[in-house]
Amino acid sequence: MTNWTNTRVLILGAARQGLALARWLSLHGANVTLNDSRRDEDLASAKKSLSDVNLTWAAGGHPLELLDTTDVLCLSGGVPLTLPIVEEAVKRGIPLSNDSQVFMEVVPCKTIGITGSAGKTTTTTLVGQMAKKEANRAENGMKNKKDSSFIPSRSAFVGGNIGDPLINYVDDMTADDIAVLELSSFQLEQMTISPNIAAILNITPNHLDRHGTMEAYTRAKARILDFQSDKDTAILGRDDSGAWSLKNHVKGGLLTFSMHDLEEGLNGTYLHNELLSLREGFAYVPLFDAREGPTTRRS
Repeated sequence: MTNWTNTRVLILGAARQGLALARWLSLHGANVTLNDSRRDEDLASAKKSLSDVNLTWAAGGHPLELLDTTDVLCLSGGVPLTLPIVEEAVKRGIPLSNDSQVFMEVVPCKTIGITGSAGKTTTTTLVGQMAKKEANRAENGMKNKKDSSFIPSRSAFVGGNIGDPLINYVDDMTADDIAVLELSSFQLEQMTISPNIAAILNITPNHLDRHGTMEAYTRAKARILDFQSDKDTAILGRDDSGAWSLKNHVKGGLLTFSMHDLEEGLNGTYLHNELLSLREGFAYVPLFDAREGPTTRRS
């Protein structure tokens, strides 16, 4: 959905993600009700942060009657699908969403999404730093040109399941920017849009109290790939059987990474004789000696 005007939205959870989504949806014409199980007096700080926004608060529980005036139900991170109000919404055919889904519906730039049972926060942070460095390089290069119109001014945004929700910044993004998101299985369960570049680092037993089985948990992770097109790229960890088992879900380009030599026909990074290398088609690029790490060129 891209036009939220007069849409009646119920948001469960008045924490970081719920507050950010409530602000954005309210500013874009939705009729928002923000619902939290905490009492009014425990929500004083949250209410103050949204004092300039027109919305309705419902505290102290999750009464099913809230669904009577709800068109879309948005879940904050960690809200279980087994919550009675969520199960009732599904029975009534009320669509589920979350802040990452809404962000992906309106983001104007390319997106990179990263998920995995372990290491996704570190990887997202590192990829974000690389994206920001490249954005700074492009900006500095533009300043050195007499005619700046030939070089786009790009910015890199990092968020999702970490940091500040990117829905806070989506209205300031342009087509030349890039957004890097950490995506949890909780978020992916409601998402029907995949990033342009989607990485699954690994899939090992995790959050089974939420998903019930490894099959259900894996299905949630796989959704980061399921809505890609043939123009998109997937990155799967070769050494992890859970991640690699999803290779048949890939619709576009496939890249991988491994601590061992790659089979013929696979593109990606791999370790050979302590040398980290990149293979892309018939091109082979040695990156750095893994014992020493990457070196920085000094000018």
